[in-house]
Amino acid sequence: MCGITGAFSTNLIRQESIDAATNSLAHRGPNASGSYKDEYGKFVLGHRRLSILDLSDTANQPMYSTCGRYVMVYNGEVYNFNELRARLPGFSWKTTSDSEVILELFASSGVAFLSWLNGMFSIAIYDTVERKVLIARDQVGIKPLFYYYHDSLLVFASELKAIRAYLREENRPMPINRSSVPGFLHLGFIAEPDTIYQHTYKFPAGYYGTVSEENPCLTLTRYWNPADFFLTDPIRDTVKALGEYKELLFSSISDQMVSDVPLGTFLSGGIDSSLVTAVAAQLSSRKVNTFSIGFNEAQYDESMHASAVASHLGTEHHTFKVSADEVLELVPHLMEIYDEPFADSSAFPTMLVSKLAKQHVTVALSGDGGDELFQGYGMYTWASRLANPFVKAIRKPLYYSGQWMNNRYRRASNLFNYPSSSHIPTHIFSQEQSYFSEQELSALLIQNDFNFDDINTIKHAGNANAAEKQALWDFEHYLKDDLLVKVDRAGMFYSLETRVPLLDTRLVEFSLNLDYNLKVNKQHGSKYLMKKVLYELVPRKLFERPKRGFAIPLQEWLKGPLFWMIDRYLTKGVVDKHGFVHFKQVKDLLSRFQSGQDHLYNRIWILVVLHWWLEKQSETC
Repeated sequence: MCGITGAFSTNLIRQESIDAATNSLAHRGPNASGSYKDEYGKFVLGHRRLSILDLSDTANQPMYSTCGRYVMVYNGEVYNFNELRARLPGFSWKTTSDSEVILELFASSGVAFLSWLNGMFSIAIYDTVERKVLIARDQVGIKPLFYYYHDSLLVFASELKAIRAYLREENRPMPINRSSVPGFLHLGFIAEPDTIYQHTYKFPAGYYGTVSEENPCLTLTRYWNPADFFLTDPIRDTVKALGEYKELLFSSISDQMVSDVPLGTFLSGGIDSSLVTAVAAQLSSRKVNTFSIGFNEAQYDESMHASAVASHLGTEHHTFKVSADEVLELVPHLMEIYDEPFADSSAFPTMLVSKLAKQHVTVALSGDGGDELFQGYGMYTWASRLANPFVKAIRKPLYYSGQWMNNRYRRASNLFNYPSSSHIPTHIFSQEQSYFSEQELSALLIQNDFNFDDINTIKHAGNANAAEKQALWDFEHYLKDDLLVKVDRAGMFYSLETRVPLLDTRLVEFSLNLDYNLKVNKQHGSKYLMKKVLYELVPRKLFERPKRGFAIPLQEWLKGPLFWMIDRYLTKGVVDKHGFVHFKQVKDLLSRFQSGQDHLYNRIWILVVLHWWLEKQSETC
C-alpha cells in the first residue's frame, strides 16, 4: 500500500511542486519515498511506500523496467502476481514484489495486462521513448485515484490533498465545484467522477487513461465493466453455485493473506466480517488477530457478538469500547483525512478500529462488499416494495398518512414520496440514510438547478428485478464512493493497509451473475450462499439477530457532546457567508430536531459537515 503522485505539462515542472504533493502522502507510505523527472522536465512521478511485500530497498519506487524504457509508481496489491510470473518464463526477477511483475507485464504486453490483474490498484507508467503516460485504476475502485486537468496541466494523486499541495506550490487556485453540493446533500458523498473542486475528478474505476506530448488530452478507455457479467447467463443450480462460491472465497482469502508483515481481520460479529475471519482462521497456521469496536451506549454495542464469534474461532481478539470523548478527539481530523465533504459518520469508529489494529498488525482484512453483492441491505426490500403496482397507486396517501405518525413511520413514509420512478435509486438511498430528498433540496438550496438523471441511470440492467437494480446501483456508487473511501482513508491515516477479499475480481464477476434466489432465500433471508458457507464454520445461533449498521449514536451525541458543532457551523453568519442553503430552512430543521423529530439527525449532520468543510477551506485560502 502506498501513495502515488504525478504530473504532465507542456511547460517545465518544478521539482518543489511534486515534492510537496508526494510529502503530503507520507501517512500512506512512511517507509520510503522517491521521485522521477524525465529529461525534458515535463513529466514527473512521486511515490511514498508502505512496505508489505519484499521489504528490501530493491522494491522501492519509482521502479524501472529491465529494458529501461518504462518507469512506474503503483499503489495497492495484485494478489495473483505469482501466477502472472508464469506469463514471462525465464525472466530474471530482481524482487519478490508484485510491483515488478506489473511493470514487466506492461513492458511485454502493453495495456492488455490490466485485464489479467486481480487486486486493488492505481498505477502510472511512463514510457520514456514515446513520452506517454498510462494511468489506471482497479476494476471495482478499491484504491483511490484523483486527477486535475486544466490549462495544459495534468496532476494525479492517491488523495486530493496531494493535488492541493501541488497546485498551492504553483499558485494555482482550486475553486469550489458548487454543482457537486446538491448530490452531496442528497447522498452523503460526492459521486464519481466529481469532486468538491473544479477541474478535479475521481479517476473512474475499471478505466485506463493516456496522455502524451503528442496528444496532451487525457483519453479514457474502459477495460472492465460490471455490465459484462451482470446476469448475462445466471447461475441457478444451488449445488454448483455453492461449490464454486466456496472455492473462490477460500482462494481469495488465501491470496489476500499473503504478506511479509503481520496481518489480522476486522470483526464486527456480522455475516460478512465473520465469514472472512472464519475462513482466514481455517487457512492460518497461527492464531488470527481480530479487532472490533464497541460502544458504551448498549443499543449501539455489538462487541459481545464479535467476541462470541472470536471465541468460537479461537482468534487473538482485541476490543475497544468507544465513548463520545474518543470520537471528539478524532473530530478535528475528519476533514484532514477525507479532503472533501464526507458525511458517513461511521468513519469515526472505522478510524478507531484502524488505530487499534495498527498497534498489532500492518494489514487488516475487511468484510466490505457482501451487502451489495448478496442483497444485504433493507433498501433492497424497499426497492421491491416501491415497484409493486398496488403500492405505486396508493403511495401518496401512504406518504401523507405517515407524516402524522411517530418518527419511525414518518421516516419510512418519506420513501413513498419519490419525485419520479426514474429517480428511485437515489431516492431510496437518500431516505434510508435520512439525507435530503429532491423535494427538500428544492426548498433548501439557494441555487436549486440540480439534476440527478445521470446518477440514477442503471445501464444494462436487463431483466433484473427492482432489488437487483438497487444493489447494482449501490455497487457502482455507494460501495465505491463511500464505503471503500471510508475504509481506505481511515486505515491509511494510521498507515494500515486494508484488504477486501469479498471484492476479489473473480468473486465479483461470479456474484454479479448469480440468480436472485441464490442470494435471497425464504428460510435464510439475504446472503444465502454466504450463510451456507459461514454456518459450516460458525454456529448459526451466533447470528440470529437483526442486522445493524456500523454506526455511532449520532442522534444522541448531536444533542449532547457534539452539539457544539451545530452551535459553531450552523449559525446564520456561517450559513449566509457561504450561500449554499437558506438559513430559514436550516433554522426550521434544527427546531424540529430539538423538538423531538430525531429522525432528522443525519440531515443536521450533513449540513454541519458541509459548512465545517467550507469554513476549513476558507481558512486555508
